Amino acid sequence: MKSKLKMLFSVAMLLLAACGNQQKKEAVKKEDDMRIVSLSGTTSEILCALDMEDKIVGVDVTSTYPESVARLPKVGHNRNISAESIIALMPTLVIGIAENIKPELTEQLKSANVKVLLYHLDNSVAGTKRLIKEIADSLGKSASVQTISDNIDKDMKDARTLNRKVKVLFIYARGAGTMMVAGNHTAATAMISIAGAENAVTDFEDFKPLTPESLLKANPDVILMFDSGLQSLGGMEGLLKVPGVAQTNAGKNKQVIEMDGQLLTGFGPRVGKAVAALSKKINEVKTN
Repeated sequence: MKSKLKMLFSVAMLLLAACGNQQKKEAVKKEDDMRIVSLSGTTSEILCALDMEDKIVGVDVTSTYPESVARLPKVGHNRNISAESIIALMPTLVIGIAENIKPELTEQLKSANVKVLLYHLDNSVAGTKRLIKEIADSLGKSASVQTISDNIDKDMKDARTLNRKVKVLFIYARGAGTMMVAGNHTAATAMISIAGAENAVTDFEDFKPLTPESLLKANPDVILMFDSGLQSLGGMEGLLKVPGVAQTNAGKNKQVIEMDGQLLTGFGPRVGKAVAALSKKINEVKTN
């Protein structure tokens, strides 16, 4: 009787071990078969920082860093993407920022049995760290979080302290026909504040069309733009031809700061580098 019980126990243990090994194999296979479409330049950078770049099969047009990601198939801009363009890449997982994704797109993807993970992005250094942790925890990459967070803190130490008042106006441009001014609660103005400067306009939220009147009222010491936006105007000369710009302190002194768009407003793993770079540039601004 004892020998039979011992035999049954041994068989049970072998079955449990086999089951455990099978689960491990399935988990490995699941990760090996993972195909991710990232709908945000921020989530794309985070996935790369978590050593998951090889799992990304498609990205939106804001995914420009690192350069290898920028070469992946594009599914459009995160605010105007069709489910078909995503499904065509046969993803097992779609990741993005909730505020940028239309609810109907999420429903269409879920209806096609595609798992969707959306996260909220707070435009702050703490918000970036929280987002990285949330994504890492979702993907079983929690061990990498502390290193990424430490690197952000290290980069932040290079930020310059601003000992004078500098008013900065962020202008979004896509040629002279599309020019918008950033008000409160935008990624650009959040970065301006973190870098130690003041937003030149505080009487509205989000973006409003640029007008000569709004420029003169704001009268910024410096104009901040994406490098692509400034190029779309023909550089500094083109910007100074925009009505009202030449009459501001920034225009008179030709004080314009241009930065890569994803670096400046992405609030991803490079957020510390962005703060350090912007604060240094603001410190070099000449004011009246």
